Amino acid sequence: MPMTAISVVILTLNEEENLPECLKSCAWSDDVVVFDSFSTDRTTSIAVNGGARLVQRQFDNYAAQRNAALTEVSFRYPWVLMVDADERVPADLVEEMSTAIANAPHDTALFRMRRKDYFLGRWLRRSSGYPSWFGRLMRLGRVHVEREVNEEFVADGNVVHLHAHLVHFPLNRGIAHWYDRHNRYSTMEAIAKLEAVRTPIPFRSLLGKDPVVRRRALKQLVYRLPMRPLIWFSYLYFVRLGFLDGRAGLVFSRMRASYEMIIDLKVLEFEQRRKGLPV
Repeated sequence: MPMTAISVVILTLNEEENLPECLKSCAWSDDVVVFDSFSTDRTTSIAVNGGARLVQRQFDNYAAQRNAALTEVSFRYPWVLMVDADERVPADLVEEMSTAIANAPHDTALFRMRRKDYFLGRWLRRSSGYPSWFGRLMRLGRVHVEREVNEEFVADGNVVHLHAHLVHFPLNRGIAHWYDRHNRYSTMEAIAKLEAVRTPIPFRSLLGKDPVVRRRALKQLVYRLPMRPLIWFSYLYFVRLGFLDGRAGLVFSRMRASYEMIIDLKVLEFEQRRKGLPV
């Protein structure tokens, strides 16, 4: 595959299982940077041996890490694709990105794309909540990242949506790792929920054209609903037809519901401690 004038930055922390395949899927770029949070496994040696440049920064939060990757690294090209180590960049996406940046007006700052989540050998087309849009291909200096978890890419310019997908293996490092990571996420989500319930729901945004804005408004609405874990499971498994994803759909829907339960439990804990009461 010919080289494409797009730089790639891969965010890592102990990603020796995922990084080799991620690097292979990014071989179309001659400017690949692994932005590492001081891994203690073989991640750094895999990065260097795989031909990537290695830059390290101590992790503080997800938004800060992504912002640092965009501002503290010298890239060869003005367009940067940001991926995680458990994601893969297929050929059709590379082709579409190349065409998109070649024809992008100057006021285009960000390209969003969807992901195909795979689990137990299946694409979770229904139970993953697909399609969700993620800002990933950005013009340097025109995008910054907000929100510590489930980050949002804010563009100074127009946002364009691509047709091709990233491929995502969220459980490639195992169920235990998924829960370890989502235990951290749930703490940040619980704090975000406490803040969100104090602000009015932007009902107009629920009908807006921007899918990211709609999703943000929907999240504020769902934060206020009772029995959220059951609602999430019912939504993913029955409303979104997650049962058609087979065993993978059932397991993943249950895992997502358990994640929402952990968030709610942490909100209860925070409220109790704020009142000076025992948990």
